[in-house]
Amino acid sequence: MPNFTHTWLPFIYLYGVGGIFFVSGLYVVTKAKAVDFSKKRHRYWWKITIFGFFYYMALHALMILVALYL
Repeated sequence: MPNFTHTWLPFIYLYGVGGIFFVSGLYVVTKAKAVDFSKKRHRYWWKITIFGFFYYMALHALMILVALYL
């Protein structure tokens, strides 16, 4: 069975460092006033964007677990 450094460490790095860039990008978008939260469509896509990050993170974790234990 693979050890921690070959399975979960890359996952943590990918979503840790990637998460920093993701949050930084969201911050830049809000500071540039590219999103208007008073508009329903903007709020919808903002939520979809955040959900998408966590969805792919969860899907990736699930696939790692499947690969390790099946």
